[in-house]
Amino acid sequence: MLAFALATQLAATAPGGDAWTRAEIGGVRGITVGPIENAYHPGVGYASVAYDRTLREARAMGATWVALTPFGRVASLTASGVDLTFETPFERSRQEVVRSVEMAHARGLRVMLVPQLWVESGQWRGEIDPGSDRGWSQWAESYERFVRAWAEVAQASRTEMFSVGVELRSWVTTTRAPSFARVVHEARRVYHGIITYSANWDDVEETVILGDLDVIGINAFFPLSEERGATAKEMAEGARKIRVRVHALAETWQKPVLFTETGYTTRPDPAVRPWEWPDIMRGVTVDEGAQATAYRSLLAPLLEEPDFAGLFVWRVYADPDDTSQEAPWGFSPRGKQAERVMRDAFAAHWACDPWWNQAWPERSGSPGVY
Repeated sequence: MLAFALATQLAATAPGGDAWTRAEIGGVRGITVGPIENAYHPGVGYASVAYDRTLREARAMGATWVALTPFGRVASLTASGVDLTFETPFERSRQEVVRSVEMAHARGLRVMLVPQLWVESGQWRGEIDPGSDRGWSQWAESYERFVRAWAEVAQASRTEMFSVGVELRSWVTTTRAPSFARVVHEARRVYHGIITYSANWDDVEETVILGDLDVIGINAFFPLSEERGATAKEMAEGARKIRVRVHALAETWQKPVLFTETGYTTRPDPAVRPWEWPDIMRGVTVDEGAQATAYRSLLAPLLEEPDFAGLFVWRVYADPDDTSQEAPWGFSPRGKQAERVMRDAFAAHWACDPWWNQAWPERSGSPGVY
C-alpha cells in the first residue's frame, strides 16, 4: 500500500512531527465499523461476508477510510490490567482483524485500528484509577502489553493508522502521563505507520502526550448548543467555536486535528449532550432531520479549516443487517437523512486536501444507496 509505505517512512523519520502533513494523505473521510458484540451472533462480525457488504456500502457512501475497534476487557475502574480476550480469544480476534484489514484494502479503503477498553462494571474508561503507585505501575505494564499486541497486528496487516488509546483522561491529563508516553514509544518500536490517540472532546487541551503523536485525535462529541430547541443560526455559531478550538489546538502543537469519532443520535436535539448513549434512553422519538441538521451544522465550517484532517463517523456495524447492536434512535446514519449529508460532505473538496487533489462538486447529486 503506497499510503502505508509513505506514512511508515515519514513517521519513522519524524515521529510526532510533520509526518501526517508530509504524507499528503488529505482529508480522512472515515466510518467506524463496530464489531458485533454478541457471541450469539457468529459469522457476521469482522472478516465475514456481512462485513464485506458494510465495506461496499462505505465505499458507495464516499468513504476512503474505515476504523476497526477491537476490545480488551477490564473488570472495573480499579483493575490492574487488561484481558486481551473479549468475545473471542485474542488469537482468533487477531486473525479476524488482519483479514478485515486485508478486505478493506481490497475495497480501496485505508484503515485505522483503534483498540479500546470495555469496562465490565459499566463505568467510563476515562476514570480508571488503580489507586496507588504500585497499582498504576502494574496497570501501565499490562496496558502496554495490550497496545503492543495490537500494534504488532497493525504493522503485520499494513494498517495505515493506529490509535494508542481511547479516552484515558485519568492517565494522560495527570502526573501519570509519562508512563503513557512510554506506551506510545513502545508502539512506535513495533508499528511504523501514523500514530494518534483518541482524546475525549472536553479534555484534549489538557492531554499532555500530544507531542508524541503524528496527528491529534479527538472523540469529538462536541455540543453545538447547551439548550434544546436551538436554531440553525445558534448551532452554526456552536460549530464555529469548535473550528476555533480545532485551529488553536493544531497551531499550538503544529500538527493537524482528526476527529477519531464523531456523530449524533437520531433524536430531537441530538446536538445537546451528543455523547449520551442510546441504550440508556427511553421513550425516544426518532428524528432523522435533527440528526442530519446536527451533522450539517458541525461540518460546514470544519471542511474549510486547513488544520482539520477529517473524521470517522460513529458508527455502522460489521453486519449491515444486524439490528441488535443499537436502537433506531442510535448513532448510525445508515439509511437516514444523515447519510445524504455525509455523502455530500465526502464528495466535496476539503481545505486539508492536497492542492493537486481533484476539486469535487459541492454536492454529490446522487441518491442514497439504501
